[in-house]
Amino acid sequence: MESEETISPHKGLRKSLYLIPAVFTAANAGAGFISVLASIRGFNVYYENPELAAYYFNYSGIAIGFALLFDMLDGRVARMTKTTTEIGVQFDSLADVLTFGIAPTALMYAWAIAPTFPEGTPFHALGVFLLFMYMMCGVFRLARFNLQAMRPRVIQEGTPKVDKKNFVGLPIPPAAGLLAAIVHFAPAPLTVYGGSRAQLYSFSMMGLFALLGILMVSTIRYTSFKSVGMGKRNFYVILLIAAIGMSIWLYSNYMLLILSGLYVSHGIIWHIAGLLRPSKRSEPNPA
Repeated sequence: MESEETISPHKGLRKSLYLIPAVFTAANAGAGFISVLASIRGFNVYYENPELAAYYFNYSGIAIGFALLFDMLDGRVARMTKTTTEIGVQFDSLADVLTFGIAPTALMYAWAIAPTFPEGTPFHALGVFLLFMYMMCGVFRLARFNLQAMRPRVIQEGTPKVDKKNFVGLPIPPAAGLLAAIVHFAPAPLTVYGGSRAQLYSFSMMGLFALLGILMVSTIRYTSFKSVGMGKRNFYVILLIAAIGMSIWLYSNYMLLILSGLYVSHGIIWHIAGLLRPSKRSEPNPA
């Protein structure tokens, strides 16, 4: 008597669920690729047609913004469907190197550094160096995150434990999101503001590159928002997300800059507040 093997339809559905986070990660990488191409195109035309260059730079910043959205969705979908895999973690990190490491540096170079400082000058070299260090700090931040994800206990003595509610150091996606939001707020190449103002703005951006790089490799804690929507008050969370989404749709140039700036700065504020808070000392028991 021959027995037929019964294949459960849920097994095939379960396997297909693993593709969903990978699709969002691929979309993340695709957005980063488009951002790099738009930055190159804007750099090619900024001298002859600043308005067209502003269009491409804005397009590049928007692509990074969509990549940030895809990056948030792939992790959340993987956790909700319990389809997190080691190859998925590595795939996501490699995509992040392109989208939030290379794409923002290409955009910043084409929008701020190259139009303002001629190639071969000391300040041009300084801008390239700071952009390189920003990218390297971001790559190190991703490598540290992957290592902590694989060893969730303690990597070595003195290393902070993994906290699901917080990130150790500024994640590279919001760092890139802040740079993209600045370009989206003022997409015209900095040369349109005149020589002295363009240099002042470029120096300010250089300081921001350095600050973001330091924050990424620091031990300052940033909220992960991984537990948002997992509690009992999901209705209020949905209303808040809807309000933020509509505000971004109507006032994207202001809202994206405000939201990204608040996220980057809140870790610094909490860290300073923790340093200023008086430590609790155990009082001696009365005799």
